[in-house]
Amino acid sequence: MDKRALADLIKRHAGASVRSVVPLSGGCVANVMRADLDDGQQLVIKHSPTNDAQNNAGLLIEAEMLRYFKTHSPIPCPEVIHADANCLVMTFIANDNRMTGHVQRDLAEQLASQHQVTSETFGLGFDTLIGGLAQPNTPEESWITFFAEHRLRHMAQHAHREGKLPGSMAARVDRLIDRLGDLLPDQSTAVLLHGDLWGGNILCQSDKLAGLIDPAIYYGDREIELAFGTLFGDLTPEFFARYGEILPIEPGFFEERRDLYNLYPLLVHVRLFGGHYVGSVDHILARFGH
Repeated sequence: MDKRALADLIKRHAGASVRSVVPLSGGCVANVMRADLDDGQQLVIKHSPTNDAQNNAGLLIEAEMLRYFKTHSPIPCPEVIHADANCLVMTFIANDNRMTGHVQRDLAEQLASQHQVTSETFGLGFDTLIGGLAQPNTPEESWITFFAEHRLRHMAQHAHREGKLPGSMAARVDRLIDRLGDLLPDQSTAVLLHGDLWGGNILCQSDKLAGLIDPAIYYGDREIELAFGTLFGDLTPEFFARYGEILPIEPGFFEERRDLYNLYPLLVHVRLFGGHYVGSVDHILARFGH
C-alpha cells in the first residue's frame, strides 16, 4: 500500500486527512508509524510491506486481541479503527515513559481488577500471538496441563525445530514438565492475562497508568503474569506491595514459582533472539534439577 492509498484509507475510517506520519519503534508483525490528522486525532498504523495474506494474518489476530482486551479488561488499550491483512489502524495512547511509584501502584490496582475477570477454562476461544509467534489457546480445565502443553512444550519444540534450542535442552524441558504436578498448586483460577507484561507495553502519562499495548491474551494463573513482569525488573516492590494488599500472593511465588513461570517468556525470547537466553533457560532447568 503506497502513501496515498494509506492516507485515503485513514480518511475513510477516521474521517480526517493525514497531516504528518512519523515512524515508531517496535513492531514484530509489521512496520509501525504514528499518523497525526488535521482534526487533532493521533493514530497508530501497523502496515505490512508484503501482500502475503497468510503471513499477514498476525495483524488480524492483533486486532482481535485488542478488541477482546478492550471489552473485558478495565485497563485502557488502543481502540481498533480498521483492520485487514495488510493494515491495522488504532488510536494512539500518549506515553511519557516516567514509570514512577505512583504508576506502579496504579498499575497494581488496575491489574488486580483485571485478574478478577475469570473463565471456567484456561486458554481462550481463539489462538493469539506473542512477539509475532503463534500462541495456542486450546481450552483446558487443568492449569498444569495448559501450561505444560500449550506454553512450555509448544515453545520448546518450536525452538528446537528452528535450531534455536539444543535437543538435549528440549528433552530437559520435557522432564521438567513431567514434574509440574509437584511444583505447581493443584487448583488455580483462570483469570484474564495481558500475556506480555513488560515495560515496553506499559504506557504511563502524568503519574498514572495510561494503558497497555500489544496484548498476548489468554486465561491463565495470575502468577505467570506477575512473574513475567519481574523478568526485566519492570514490576517493582511498590507494585507488589499494593497488588498484594488487594490479591495476596501465595508463599513460594518469589522463591520458586516465579522462575518456573519465566521459562515460558524465556523460551519465547530464545526463538526471537537466541543468544544468552538459551543460557537463562539452562540456568532455570538446572535450578529445578534438570
